[in-house]
Amino acid sequence: MTVSEKLTIFYKENNLSEEGGVNEDFFNLKFRLFTVKLPNSQFRKNVVHIHDIQHILYDCDISWKGEAFIAGWEIATGLWKHIPIGFMSLWAMGFSLLTHPKEVWKGYNAGLSVKGIIDLKMTKDELLKLSLEDLKNIIKKRKPTKMNIFQRVIYSFWVTSSLITLFFPFLLILILYLIF
Repeated sequence: MTVSEKLTIFYKENNLSEEGGVNEDFFNLKFRLFTVKLPNSQFRKNVVHIHDIQHILYDCDISWKGEAFIAGWEIATGLWKHIPIGFMSLWAMGFSLLTHPKEVWKGYNAGLSVKGIIDLKMTKDELLKLSLEDLKNIIKKRKPTKMNIFQRVIYSFWVTSSLITLFFPFLLILILYLIF
């Protein structure tokens, strides 16, 4: 099955609009009790297919449990260096640590053994034409990184960074409130 075919199924199964909403002006970030409507920036539109491909590679739905796995995976594969989408992944990792910490850990571990799809520098059309198996083989590292004490320290750094990213707006408001 090609990536394109699997993405079409993924969008239908998760009640997403065509191409994951790439042509929409806004996207929704759903939480248990409410939904936040955010602008769909051009940068996000350019890379949302990569995020969606990650979901189909690991058979993750769009629940926060699925997003937790993907957020951990994205940080481990170095998506964080692609600003501003990396900031969104870091924020999602922080939020997911509060709701599904085991999934973040699993995703991070899985991400250590592969290259990030965004770093392949392939066009959207090139990615969509690949079979899922071919893509899995392309991203597989020749020498996977093993979880050792050094990697645990790096993971701890990302956990801390993601939680700071998540809570920074609230801390800023609190500090401003206390100052003024």
